[in-house]
Amino acid sequence: MLSGRRLDLLDPSPLDIEIEDIAHGLARVARWNGQTRGAHAFSVAEHSVIVEQIVGQIYPRLQPHWRLAALLHDSSEYVIGDMISPFKAALGVNYREFEDRLEAAVHIRFGLPPRTPIEVKRKIKRADRICAHLEAIQIAGFSEKEARQFFGRLPGGLDVQIRPLAPNKAQSIFLERFESLSSDIAPPQRRPSG
Repeated sequence: MLSGRRLDLLDPSPLDIEIEDIAHGLARVARWNGQTRGAHAFSVAEHSVIVEQIVGQIYPRLQPHWRLAALLHDSSEYVIGDMISPFKAALGVNYREFEDRLEAAVHIRFGLPPRTPIEVKRKIKRADRICAHLEAIQIAGFSEKEARQFFGRLPGGLDVQIRPLAPNKAQSIFLERFESLSSDIAPPQRRPSG
């Protein structure tokens, strides 16, 4: 990693994970394999920020630490890239298990439980699909009908514009959102010693 950390991909340690490395990597990983409109590829960093914003819009009472989990939902891609789901399935290996180990290390590093509760994971996945739908029609050339077929219907009242940013800008907004969410999370209570 650019930070100087060396990450063992088969046994990732939370001690070797830095948010700057995550932001840098995600800002340079293209969604849709780069097959989008615009001067820049639409990055996983920008996608992650938008997913977290959608989570906040459709689940306004969700606790800040779960919003942080939403921001970090694709964090494993900072080292393994973004691979489309059909290709993951075609590989015939348990790719999800590999991603889960890396995600658990990221969560531990930033004070989240290693595993996101299923109910919260569903909420994040819903926001992820909504974002993919918006990406599909706004920058990936899908018709509304085609996007609905793959990603389902959009909820009413969302106002989200997808505008692919330069990598340095995507990295910056990801780090800003991380800092904002991190500052909203109360540190764990420590029991007095003695």
